[in-house]
Amino acid sequence: MILKKPLITEKTSKMIEKKGQYTFIVDAQANKIEIKKAIEKMYNVTVESVNTINYAGKPKTRYTKSKVITGHTPNYRKAIVTTALGEDGEREMIDFYDNI
Repeated sequence: MILKKPLITEKTSKMIEKKGQYTFIVDAQANKIEIKKAIEKMYNVTVESVNTINYAGKPKTRYTKSKVITGHTPNYRKAIVTTALGEDGEREMIDFYDNI
């Protein structure tokens, strides 16, 4: 599975409204062409461009009464997808909640 989940935050909501850019957490091994095909197939939109960002996990330490627990957050890859302009001049929209 290439697309893991859409990333919905305040910043990404502003990107959707202003630029028609959607953000997804994707498989770390997926390339831009695979991501583009997966989004076009799943959401029935035309994708104009795909930008990807690799995030490295960060080390985390938690101090408890009995001992110190160390670990790290996982690595992940984020894809920023720009949809194409439609016939009316507006960007195509993706509805995340239509399958609920």
